[in-house]
Amino acid sequence: MATVELRFSALPEHVRTARLVAAAVARRAGVDESVLDEVRLAVGEACSRAVGLHRRGDIKGAVRVALIDQEKRFLIEVEDEAGLDTVPTAAEDGTDPDEDTLGLAVLTGLVEDLEVSSGAGGGLIRMSWPVSVDALAL
Repeated sequence: MATVELRFSALPEHVRTARLVAAAVARRAGVDESVLDEVRLAVGEACSRAVGLHRRGDIKGAVRVALIDQEKRFLIEVEDEAGLDTVPTAAEDGTDPDEDTLGLAVLTGLVEDLEVSSGAGGGLIRMSWPVSVDALAL
C-alpha cells in the first residue's frame, strides 16, 4: 500500500495543486480514466471546503491530503483542523449557512464511497474509488 501525502496552508491557490496531484496519483494507481474527472472534482471540493473552514475559523494549521493506493481501491483523505468549537457560525462571520451543506451535497453526488466525520480536533473526508482490474494485472 503506497501513500502520497500533501500538506498545504489553507490558501485557495493550493487547491488546484492538490487536484492535479490527486489525478496523477489516481491514474498511476489504476483508477479508470472515465472516473478521473470525478476524482479531480471531488478533491477540489473537499479541499476548498477545508480551506474555507480554516479561513472562517482563522485556523493557522495545514490541510492534509492523503492519497492511498490500496489493493483494490484508491482512497483519498482530506483532513482539516477546524474543530467543531472553532468554526464560527454564519451569524458570526456573515457567510451563507448553506455553503457547507452544498459542498457536501456535491461530494455526495460525485463519490459513491464517501465518509464525512468531524470532532473537536478537526474534520475528515474519506473518499474511495475502485482500481481497474486491468491495472492490477500490470
